[in-house]
Amino acid sequence: MARAGTKNVPYYHLTLPSSRNSRDGRFIEKIGTYNPLLASEDPARVHIDAERAKYWLSTGVQLSDRVHVFFNRAGLVQT
Repeated sequence: MARAGTKNVPYYHLTLPSSRNSRDGRFIEKIGTYNPLLASEDPARVHIDAERAKYWLSTGVQLSDRVHVFFNRAGLVQT
């Protein structure tokens, strides 16, 4: 996840960074967004491009803990 937004107004991009780059640095592809300021029931809180996510999961990408929760709720991975 790459942080965007301003001070006290966070917004995150779900990205696929190379292991050689920093968290907010260069990335391979952007596959979604996360807005933590929206209510947890709001469908716009997390947006994931499911087709690209499935492709990258098939290549063996490693998910962070928070992104794993998002993918689990979207039905893309099993716990």
